[in-house]
Order: sequence, then structure tokens, then C-alpha cells
Amino acid sequence: MATVLIIGGSGFLGHLVAAALVKQGHSVIVPTRRYQQQKGNLLVLPNLSLLEADVNDPSQLRLLVQASDVIINLVGILQGDEAAFQRAHVDLPSQLVTAMQQAGKRRLIHISAVGADEQAPSRYLRSKGRGEQVVRQSGLDYTILRPSVIFGEGDRFLTMFAKLQSLFPVMPLACPHARFQPIWVMDVVQAICRCLDLPATFNQTLALGGPRQYTLRELVAYVGQLTGHRRPILGLTGALATVQAWMLEKAPGQLMSRDNLASMSVPNVVEGPFPSVLGFVPTALEAIAPFYLSNAAPRQRFDRFRANHANSDN
Repeated sequence: MATVLIIGGSGFLGHLVAAALVKQGHSVIVPTRRYQQQKGNLLVLPNLSLLEADVNDPSQLRLLVQASDVIINLVGILQGDEAAFQRAHVDLPSQLVTAMQQAGKRRLIHISAVGADEQAPSRYLRSKGRGEQVVRQSGLDYTILRPSVIFGEGDRFLTMFAKLQSLFPVMPLACPHARFQPIWVMDVVQAICRCLDLPATFNQTLALGGPRQYTLRELVAYVGQLTGHRRPILGLTGALATVQAWMLEKAPGQLMSRDNLASMSVPNVVEGPFPSVLGFVPTALEAIAPFYLSNAAPRQRFDRFRANHANSDN
């Protein structure tokens, strides 16, 4: 059993990865700058150390890496200026790679994104592409995972559209024809866990998408159907889409930005089948979404149930 350091381990994806690894018998280290806020979510897990630390401080990061066998980097931001994207998606991986090289650690699992490319149209995707290059040139035993948009209970994608449709009579929707291939959060968790010590995934970049592709309009309409809040969808393109993105960028909560709009100009879908090396088939959106979006569905934590079931099969 390994000691696994999860950078970004207190977020939507991270806390589920931590729970799955602990269930498999690994020891897990999760650093956070907000210890008091996170301790309720993670301290209940056995064999998990929640440490107050700043991973952007090279000296603190070096100590965390020295205490670990495997490092998983989940850090990602969706909004910010050029400096923020550089710091989160490029500088942090660079510091992490340096710390691993100095400590003689080899195994790195790095979460990127579908469409990551240094020549992509958005700051988000360009910075993700630069971060991937840092990892590929590291000389480490890396695996880069590129998920499409991730859904599941507590997500900031389908749940956001459910909330908006409950509040407004019409849904103005930028880029209604943007394409996505949503993947369930627990399938991403399972992929990470299987990559942990699987040599066939070393030095590989694996794209993760669900069984189907959808337009954004189709996804929003489906959410409206599930929640009982079907709303007319007003598709916005060109200048109207840019204006909406600018307004939301300035609003509290920053639901969307012009950089998000630029990201959506690139299809958020994968080429080819789900990676066979992972040994499982991804779960359909329609098999999961009703259980956390539908008003008529029991309010149970199905993601955790399925996580336990999946891990018991490993």
C-alpha cells in the first residue's frame, strides 16, 4: 500500500479520490490552506492526514513530496487572469516536478482537460497545455488524464443549470451548439485509482469521456426535464454570447467568463473509445443524473454508494 499525496484533494473530485484510496488501504495526505473549513469533510476518513500547508510554497511542497510515494495533482481553476492560470496550471506542476525529482519520487498522476493545447483559443486550455508539457518533459513515470466535463452530485455544471432554470422563466444560453462528452465523477475516480500502480498507463495521456456526446442545448433541456423546470432556451451566438459572458463575468459568483466562452469554441469531446487499459466502461449520464437532479428522486448519496461498490470490485 502506498502513501498518496493529493494536491487539490479537498475539492469536488479530490475528496472522492481520497475516500476511494483510503478504502483500498492506502495512506492519503491532503494539504489545504483552509484546514478549519475542510476538516469536517475529510478527517473522518481513516489513514488520511489533513495538513495545513501551502503547496505553492516550494519548501512546504518539498516536505509533502518527501513523505509520499505517489503524487496526484488535481489542481485546476476555471476563471482567472493570465497570471492565475499560469500559477495554478503551469507553475505549480513545475514546482511539483522539481520537488519529485529532488526527492527521487517517480509516480505522478496529473489531471488536465480535454482540449488542452498551447495554441488553444482560451487562457484555460493554453495553460493546461503548458502544464502538460511540463509533466511530459519531467522524466517521471507520469499519467496525464484528460476528462471532459465532470458531472455528479455536487458538480458545478448540471447542478448550476438546474438552479438557474428553477429561478428564471427563460434560459439565455451562450454557445448552445457547443459539444460535450460528460463523464461521471466516480468514473474519473476509478480511472485515477486504477492508474495508481498500472505500468501500462505510465507515460500515457488518456482522454476520459462518457458514452455519449451532447450539445449544451441538449444537456440544459435534459436538466430542465429532470427537475420539472423546463424553460424555453434562447440560444446566443456571436456578440450576444460575448455580452452575456461579460455580464456573468462581472456578477457575483462568476458563473461564466469570456474565457469559458472561448473554451467552448473547441469541442469538449474525446477522439476514439474509452481507454481499454483502464478495464471498465464509463457510466451513462442518464443512469446517474436523475438520482441527484430529479425532484422526485430519493435524496441519497449515490456517488458514495457507487464508489464503495466500484472499489469492492477492484
